[in-house]
Amino acid sequence: MNSKIIETKFLTILDELLAIPSPPGREEKTAEFIRKQLDYLGYKHETDAAGNVLVRIAAQNSAGALTIMAAHMDEIAMVVTAITPEGDLKVINSGALVPCKLGERMLEIVTDCDTNITGLFSMGSAHTAKARNGQWAPSWNDVCIKTGMTPTELKAAGVRVGSSAVPIKDGRGSYCFGSKNNPLCAAWTFDDSAGVAELLVVLEKLKTANISPENPLIIAFTVHEEGGCHGAKSLAFKEKPEVFIAIDGCPVLEPDGLKLDACPGTWSKDSLCNYDQGLIKDFISAAEQAGTDLQVAVYDSAASDASAVYNAGLAPRTGFIGHVRTNSHGFEVAKLAVFSNTIKTIVEYIKKFV
Repeated sequence: MNSKIIETKFLTILDELLAIPSPPGREEKTAEFIRKQLDYLGYKHETDAAGNVLVRIAAQNSAGALTIMAAHMDEIAMVVTAITPEGDLKVINSGALVPCKLGERMLEIVTDCDTNITGLFSMGSAHTAKARNGQWAPSWNDVCIKTGMTPTELKAAGVRVGSSAVPIKDGRGSYCFGSKNNPLCAAWTFDDSAGVAELLVVLEKLKTANISPENPLIIAFTVHEEGGCHGAKSLAFKEKPEVFIAIDGCPVLEPDGLKLDACPGTWSKDSLCNYDQGLIKDFISAAEQAGTDLQVAVYDSAASDASAVYNAGLAPRTGFIGHVRTNSHGFEVAKLAVFSNTIKTIVEYIKKFV
């Protein structure tokens, strides 16, 4: 598999995904985009009651144990908690977003109508003693979204308590920069648009190379990972997989040993579980077959669709494969080459171990 071709396909899909607002509970436009991609690739697909999009890959042994590989469609966002008489929106985070990662920028507010509206994420005045002394760190209580509209106008536009907001598509990325031979790639959160793009490229590779796994495989695009992993748990409850693998990112946390290079990663432990060590050995072998190394991470304050499924008792074996990135839950950055190596590793794992 040619890395440059893979990177081009990946970036094309990633940029389209980054332009689609996809807060938890409002993933329907991302799901529509994914279904169109699957139609183009010639895959049959399903959308379950939770909103997860599924592709069932034909297996050589249809009675074998089921594996699910999943990337989540939602992104970190904000949720409206109140509307002031001036038309400002008070908000809290949906997922692990913090105000300082946003800065002051234009936002897209996802409404109940066909058209979304924009507003300005506002942190208020910096003319304070704390700000002058470098001690200013606004909390969610200190910020709002300036809309320039009255409460009556907001209601007519479909904005209410519970509406979500994300940064507008302009300026989200992706951006490739640095060394021409080994560039960095950055975007307003790869989490988990990059995982979705990776799985779509994997599906194309399976189709063009006529790869059929030995045992049943579902490639899934799940809802509401941020803040609960609800789509993954609903999916696992219904499908009863033996193996559930999350395709997501591996944050670099100093000094955890992860390097921001072309090697993808796997999680060995997070805040909810220890991952299946046999699967990790298989992932390492698949990475070697793909011509790369696999980095192993341990986290104490992270979780994934896979660990949430395991923690709920919905799959006996869980694993994680993903790109290594830094600036988590902000303007994230990774080596461009890590995405093609992640895709190659997933394909090799499907060929040899599913």
